[in-house]
Formats: sequence, structure tokens, C-alpha cells
Amino acid sequence: MNIAELTKLIKTRRSIRLFQDKPVPEALLVQAIETATWAPNGGNAQEWRFFIILDKKVIKGVADAIQADMKNMMSWPEMANAIPAFYRPGSPRVDALSTAPALVVVAAVRPTNPMFEAMVKRAKTDPEAKKMFEGLQVVAGWAQSTSAAVAHLMLVLHQMGLGTVWMTGPLHAKAEIEKLLKIPVGMDVVTLVPVGYPAENPTKDRKPIGEVCQVIK
Repeated sequence: MNIAELTKLIKTRRSIRLFQDKPVPEALLVQAIETATWAPNGGNAQEWRFFIILDKKVIKGVADAIQADMKNMMSWPEMANAIPAFYRPGSPRVDALSTAPALVVVAAVRPTNPMFEAMVKRAKTDPEAKKMFEGLQVVAGWAQSTSAAVAHLMLVLHQMGLGTVWMTGPLHAKAEIEKLLKIPVGMDVVTLVPVGYPAENPTKDRKPIGEVCQVIK
């Protein structure tokens, strides 16, 4: 694959929320995940874990858990003007889980790092250590590594003719999802990736490079 082909692959990938009623071969999902595990990751710890869900009843259970939590949040007075319109009842936005024939749940093993633990202890009394700790907490290393694998996974699936969408919002129902899927203790769900053959063709563009890139000389 040359740079032009790679650029086309990246630029033609879109978030798909409407899928055909057509099963996704398990072998394709496993192949895509195996490729995704070659993503860069901190210390080559490979803390990511992937759960392939093909049972539509289980996928619906995940969707129901998310909706129940969302309904609860929408009842809070503080959320009256805070929740985006596309989450509200009657919104034309499609819930990807309602039509997805497959779901990949991406989790990460909670790291045990002596250096991290030492910094946590030190940060309680040392302002400099606290500042360092807060910097590391903006996006934890294991979350960055897992996200790199998810990005690779979505590109591979796109090359296979499959559509995906990266769902991080539903993590407000993280505890319920982990209980439903029996995620082992010591792991955290990071994102949900519905997968299927696309039944839509979104065309959203990107901001000009000048708005998002700065060269520091």
C-alpha cells in the first residue's frame, strides 16, 4: 500500500450508525483484532483486551443499560440544558447499537505500576510530584495505548468493507456494562465499537489543517 492508498483509506473511513441486517463473520473480526494488536503501546505491555459480541440479545442488553442510565441523567435538573439535543427523545440520530449485528467491547487491564504508586504517595505531600501526577492523569498511558489499537481496528475493518463507530459516551453505564458482560475484575471497559456492513454513507469533512496544526520553530 503506497501513501496515496493509505491516505484514501483513512479519509474515506466514517462513523457508521446504521447497518445492514447482515451478519459479520467472526473470522473477520478476529483477524482485524489480531492486526490491531500491533498498534503502538506503552512499554509493549499490551494491556488491551477485546470482547466480540455476536448475540443480538446481549447487544440489546448493553443498549438498554446505556438508555436506562441516560434516562436517569435526563431526569436531573442540572441536565436540563446540558445534554446535547441528539441524545434527547425524538432525535433523528440513530442509536448504532440498535442495528449493529456485532459489537467489539474494548477493555484494558488495570495496570499495577510501582512507579505510578510511588508518585501517588508522593503527590499527597509534594507539590511538584502532584503537578507531575496531574499531567499523567490527563490521559492515562493505558488508555492512550488502547485507543491506538481501536484506531487501527477501525481502519482494518473499514478496509474489509465494514463500518464502525467509536462510542465513548456510553461509559456513564460502565459499571452496568461490565456486570452484564462479566468483564473480569481488574479490567476497565474503554470503548464500544459497533460493527456491521454500512447502510449509510456519511460525508462529513474535516477542519482545514491550518486550524488544527501549528509548527513551532
